Amino acid sequence: MAGRIRLLVGTKKGLFLLEGDAATRPGARDAWSLRGPLCDAWPIMHAIGVDGTILAGGVNEWFGPAVWRSTDGGESWAHSSAGLTYGEGEPPIKAVWSLARGVGGVLWAGVEPAGLCRSTDGGESWQHVAGLRAHPSRPHWVPGFGGLILHSLVPHPEDPNQLWVGISSVGVFHTADGGATWQPRNSGTRCDFLPEDQRYPEYGQCVHCMVMAPGMPNRLYQQNHCGMYRSEDGGLSWQSIEAGLPSSFGFPAAAHPRDPDQLFLLPLNGDTLGRYVPEGKAAVWRTRDRGQGWQALRHGLPQKDAFFGVLRQAMATDTLTPAGVYFGTGTGAVFASADEGESWACIAEHLPTISSVETMLVPG
Repeated sequence: MAGRIRLLVGTKKGLFLLEGDAATRPGARDAWSLRGPLCDAWPIMHAIGVDGTILAGGVNEWFGPAVWRSTDGGESWAHSSAGLTYGEGEPPIKAVWSLARGVGGVLWAGVEPAGLCRSTDGGESWQHVAGLRAHPSRPHWVPGFGGLILHSLVPHPEDPNQLWVGISSVGVFHTADGGATWQPRNSGTRCDFLPEDQRYPEYGQCVHCMVMAPGMPNRLYQQNHCGMYRSEDGGLSWQSIEAGLPSSFGFPAAAHPRDPDQLFLLPLNGDTLGRYVPEGKAAVWRTRDRGQGWQALRHGLPQKDAFFGVLRQAMATDTLTPAGVYFGTGTGAVFASADEGESWACIAEHLPTISSVETMLVPG
């Protein structure tokens, strides 16, 4: 394939762009160029590519939340906060935490404190989707260790009315009517921090990351504070798939771009043990059978004194063949694999704390 592959790396001090050759020949993805920090060095929580446009959500201590836009590959930028509000008398929106594109070009933004906004003009303006915060459970939403944020956005690939969201310390919710009404979808996910007879509530679970299997809208994967799960019915029920993993705790997960049975994740050692890779030895874990079995992929990753973590949005795959897999660490390093995790290389280091990693292909 001709063209370039671009990594969108959101950090605590701006957006960085890593670019490499998108050809699939051996060695094509070995050399990378780095640009940044962009977006005036704002903290960027998440960035995505949409039809050649880069969108980056973040926050500034004085300006507030905004979504940045670049239509020329990051050479020039504009940002807008129009509509990023819950209205008079409501708490202010602190930050934009997640972005996603839905059917028909609709854009979704997950914000803090947990809520949802929508744009129909490419991100120039936003409207609050009030139905989610109007859910009867809203008075019982309690911030977790990282705050009360809507971080996972999973639009249905064909139905514009369906969307799944993941909210920290609250759980998964689903809408089938474009956001007017919502239902919690947490059956089967545990809350190990609650008394034993209360560990499976309707809501209150601490979901960390949720992704959809390619070509199978009803198959969802979820890394939770308390386990790893798969759903085959759009989140109506969840089954544990953590057997064989070194820990039930972690943040990021990334789906293979074509194989619905393959998933990549990076477990950490636990919520109270430091939240770094187990035993200080880095590994990405891969399943090829929907989570029935797991394999540790370590070649090229540090196997001694690696005490880093990886945040919930800081792992991604590309759509090339073989698929590339990428993740960014809390210590500012980006690791890349051009062979679906079989081997790894560090392609950037000494960046600010990395919040997110996404990919986009650039023709040329």
